[in-house]
Amino acid sequence: MTTTPAELQTKLFKSLKSDMTLMLGLSGVDEGHSQPMTAQFDGDDHRTIWFFTAKDTDLAQALGGRHEAIAHFSSKGHDLFATIHGDLSADNDPAMIDKLWNKWVAAWFEGGKTDPKLLLLRFDLDRAQIWLNENNLLAGVKMLLGSDPKKDYADKTAEVRLN
Repeated sequence: MTTTPAELQTKLFKSLKSDMTLMLGLSGVDEGHSQPMTAQFDGDDHRTIWFFTAKDTDLAQALGGRHEAIAHFSSKGHDLFATIHGDLSADNDPAMIDKLWNKWVAAWFEGGKTDPKLLLLRFDLDRAQIWLNENNLLAGVKMLLGSDPKKDYADKTAEVRLN
């Protein structure tokens, strides 16, 4: 069954909203070092991912005001993988902080929404490479029956524009 780039993009954001954790780093900084971050979304907007962090983290210190960034995602079931490219910037908009605030974020910031260490990061998405790995067992069976599994795999990858 052929999977379109649009379907892969939909699967990516469905997985991201469910799993929420990805590895985020700055392009060309610290040899590609990245760290786990929890994705926050403003409704169904799939052009921006938000992250709460502290101003004293390595990522925040290296960021400056704005920087190209790259995120890596693997769904919990390892059936979907993605590399996401975009621009990361600091954006402590009080309205957005209020909108995205939740008990999990509150646990990290004793001073609440106005904690002086709080930093809201805005990841404006540009493009992604997405890989769908739905069923390795099925690929093995097809190979045993003489089918080329690479044909199916080609339909399960895409590079998509996200902006």
